[in-house]
Amino acid sequence: MPDAPTEDLDLTGKLLIAMPGMGDPRFERAVIYICAYSDEAAMGLIVNRTAEDLTFQDLLKQLDIASGIELAPSRARTPIYVGGPVEHGRGFVLHSTDYRSEGATLEVSLSFGMTATVDILEDMARGTGPRDAILALGYSGWGPGQLEGEITRNGWLTCDATPEIVFGTGNADKWTKALDSLGVDPRLLSGDAGHA
Repeated sequence: MPDAPTEDLDLTGKLLIAMPGMGDPRFERAVIYICAYSDEAAMGLIVNRTAEDLTFQDLLKQLDIASGIELAPSRARTPIYVGGPVEHGRGFVLHSTDYRSEGATLEVSLSFGMTATVDILEDMARGTGPRDAILALGYSGWGPGQLEGEITRNGWLTCDATPEIVFGTGNADKWTKALDSLGVDPRLLSGDAGHA
């Protein structure tokens, strides 16, 4: 019997927390914000893993956005995140809802929006973009029933996403902070699957 979403299951705006021993090193200790979820697919962004070899300024130059724009000092150290293993050449900005690009911003929840157009990068460079933002290249994606099957097999825990966890916590601490929000002590998690 295939795994399929139930009518009352909606993971949009939730965090996925990778369980130890899930079997996929690309997601070890990953925390993923789910931007879109339906019976057909799920899409999310890893919010605790940065690309070490790429800066915001480098990205602006590659996209030819930097010319004519003086980078706002507040954005000079904006990290680039690895959103997931799918389409590394595509960029997404998960951000606070104080920013909206007409026709381009997806309102994911009351606290989060997502924009994937060049105008948000220009606004961020100028310092007029969203107050809080995660700029990610690539995304994490699942086909019909795939994510639900991984959750059923204890590959992921889910919790509510808060701006405090996503934007206000250091990357090294997001996994633990997300588990803490569920009352789960990470020291008690095992990477070994058990059978009764």
